[in-house]
Amino acid sequence: QVQLVESGGGLVQAGGSLRLSCAASGRSFSTYAMGWFRQAPGKEREFVAAIRGSGVTTDYADSVKGRFTISRDNAKNTVYLQMNSLKPEDTAVYYCAADSSDWPRRSTYAYEHWGQGTQVTVSS
Repeated sequence: QVQLVESGGGLVQAGGSLRLSCAASGRSFSTYAMGWFRQAPGKEREFVAAIRGSGVTTDYADSVKGRFTISRDNAKNTVYLQMNSLKPEDTAVYYCAADSSDWPRRSTYAYEHWGQGTQVTVSS
């Protein structure tokens, strides 16, 4: 069983930066692909970024490509999402998730374990 806890959300002005962290409990963290998703009020949860267990392979949604960077530290059982040049449309609850297939997939259905989410609010 994998438990995930996100942190690092908050209120930031447009153009600013935030770094989200997701700490995982349990063994074999490096065998899981990790993903970040977000959900704005009244909208479906959407894919943001994902990274393979080794950290070599990543994938990004077009809306965040070039602004967000996903990374992981397997020694610390932690995955990060560095968010730069934030826009008001990035406002959402951000969730991390773990996928035992170890492939960075975009579908929410691929991920077996989810964190509770952290709020990111970008003011204009």
